[in-house]
Amino acid sequence: MPPPPKAVWRDRILTARRELGAARRRIDDTALATVASTLAPAGSVVCAYVPVGSEPGSIALLDALTEAGVTVLVPVTRTGEPLSWARYLGEKTLLAADFGLREPGGEILPPEAVGEAHTVLVPALAVDARGVRLGRGAGFYDRTLHLAAPTAAIIAVVRDDELVDELPEDPHDIRMGWALTPGKGLVRLGSDDRAEQHTP
Repeated sequence: MPPPPKAVWRDRILTARRELGAARRRIDDTALATVASTLAPAGSVVCAYVPVGSEPGSIALLDALTEAGVTVLVPVTRTGEPLSWARYLGEKTLLAADFGLREPGGEILPPEAVGEAHTVLVPALAVDARGVRLGRGAGFYDRTLHLAAPTAAIIAVVRDDELVDELPEDPHDIRMGWALTPGKGLVRLGSDDRAEQHTP
């Protein structure tokens, strides 16, 4: 039996996230930040994201990476285009942007900057055991991740119950090599070539 359509999954997960209590979110965010800070060596580049609403992740996660000596790049969005990037230099440098996002106000780097990343942390509504990721449907990461280095660790960041057995997959979907969850830590997915080439 095929999995439910993506729209059904999105509604289900967004509803569950809205119902998640503040205390649980804080615990999850602390756990994610602790693991994320160990994913890349000092001096390397990590592409991450500034979470919005109920997304897993936190400013504390970004700060933990920078404190570990990592250069953190976060997305700059333009409708219909691959993600551009800007260096994260602390929460005070973030400005309101399109789609309810926050973005750094400094120099904007081209989409190809993701090719310098040792690790790419990708926001997701869910990810399955094969590495199929469910996003919000705008396609930004599907237009961007093919620019990542073949050796980069591509990691979907989700809550524990958002790592599922099977999601619907479209031909343009780019699979993740790993999932990062608060309770399970770093979980290897599928047989993605990236996962075979590089362990964070």
